[in-house]
Amino acid sequence: MGEIRNFRSGNHDEPPPHGSMPRRLAAIIVGDIASYSRLMQADEEGTHVRVKRIERDLIQPSIVEHHGALVKTTGDGFIAIFDSPVEAVRCSIVIQQNLVGRNASLPKESRIEYRIGVNLGDVIVEPDDIYGDGVNIATRIEGIAEPGQVYISGAIYEQIKHKVVCGYESLGDRKVKNITDPVRVYRVLPDADAVGRTRGRRENTLIFLLGVTLLVIASGVLWYLLAQPSGRVKEQAAAPTAAPVASPSPQPPPREAATQTPQPSPSLAASSPSPAPAPSASASSASAPSPAPSPSATPFREPEMIAIRGGSFAMGSNDDPTERPVHQVTVKPFSIGKYPVTVQEWNECAAAKACGFTAIGKDDAPISNVSWTDAQQYAAWLARTTKKSYRLPSEAEWEYAARGGTQTKYWWGDKLQPGMAGCKDCGDLAAEQPAKVGSFKPNPFGLHDMGGGVDQWVEDCWRRTYQGAPGDGSAWTGGDCSSHVLRSGSWKNDSRYVRPSNRDGYDTNVRYPTHGFRVALSP
Repeated sequence: MGEIRNFRSGNHDEPPPHGSMPRRLAAIIVGDIASYSRLMQADEEGTHVRVKRIERDLIQPSIVEHHGALVKTTGDGFIAIFDSPVEAVRCSIVIQQNLVGRNASLPKESRIEYRIGVNLGDVIVEPDDIYGDGVNIATRIEGIAEPGQVYISGAIYEQIKHKVVCGYESLGDRKVKNITDPVRVYRVLPDADAVGRTRGRRENTLIFLLGVTLLVIASGVLWYLLAQPSGRVKEQAAAPTAAPVASPSPQPPPREAATQTPQPSPSLAASSPSPAPAPSASASSASAPSPAPSPSATPFREPEMIAIRGGSFAMGSNDDPTERPVHQVTVKPFSIGKYPVTVQEWNECAAAKACGFTAIGKDDAPISNVSWTDAQQYAAWLARTTKKSYRLPSEAEWEYAARGGTQTKYWWGDKLQPGMAGCKDCGDLAAEQPAKVGSFKPNPFGLHDMGGGVDQWVEDCWRRTYQGAPGDGSAWTGGDCSSHVLRSGSWKNDSRYVRPSNRDGYDTNVRYPTHGFRVALSP
């Protein structure tokens, strides 16, 4: 079926005992290239080279990064196996979103797009392949997926729905080939708000069609009502009051009836108001308002910064292996954003064509669904625009600022207190989006939202421990930088994530709905 790559799952190099086959519960990804035959027919050698490059540079590294194993490639697809459903879905999202970037500059007919299906099931494992209904269902789900999309089974959904912050659109139960029972299928939407917008577009379409129907009915009724007076006038003009006439000759309608035009319905009038009468020359010269300034004339506002004096602190904790070893760090003076970067601030960069997309949401909400690369674009644009040394903070600077001079579990103490941070169990009802910046009390340095709200990118490359970390507060870069560090936790995480020492890593070029950032400034 194809070339075997890197499949290791336990001690499968030894033959299984006679009469038994090794089985395991696993998450299975099946990927397949849409329109592969057409692509090969158009450019056989070029397509083959591009597919192999994608396998080498994207698919295999992504599978390894997410702790999976590539079972096989099949010419136009691949099969991978994972212990964790969460990692399987995250890997699928990374592959699809990276392919979006690779395809952006290509014409549609030349793009290589994968359909991906993910299932959780019991499989038979051999050294060079896997078998069973678990694999078959993943294959069937992949077969009904749209190009560029990730479809998952209900079994996967139940495992990840509260762990991977995405939108999930239920596609209902699907009957798939050679599988007895229907399979519940979901479409994964990396933007958690996308499912709401998808439903909203459908609802808006139905409302529009309903409005058109009502408008047609209203127009018919209006025409009927307007036509009635002229008809009655005809009858009165043709028939004298003394006696009825059997065959009246038609009479022309009165001038008023003949020239009357229907008035627009209220809905049309609302959408197409009549222009107001023009003012006289004297009135306009005396009281004409000055024109409103154009958006480009709005003065640019830099993020509000807080100056942090340098100092030393014990960085890390023993609460999690990734936060060890606790080590002493000396930080030089710097400034850091009082708040995370907001939607309004981000959109100023987008309007200048320096940031990759225009964000939706309230102006005072923190920007979210940005990659580390996006955050770097904003910091670089801000530095060019202001002629100042804006950048992302280092991981050490971020933690030093977040602690606010304290060494307790949280900046306010060792116990969780309601209303101090925006997280899933921080005292408020679970929210569907982060609160506006500054909704919670500042820490002792005057900084808001240094825990909860949105995850915040920092400059450092991701490493699983602090072993060998610099002690001077600088960013830890170099080596493998396919992932970068996130701090703070988000409104979707629990209180463990809002600790100043909490850290995580995520793929450098991939956007995620809970990820935002704040900027720093060198003196």
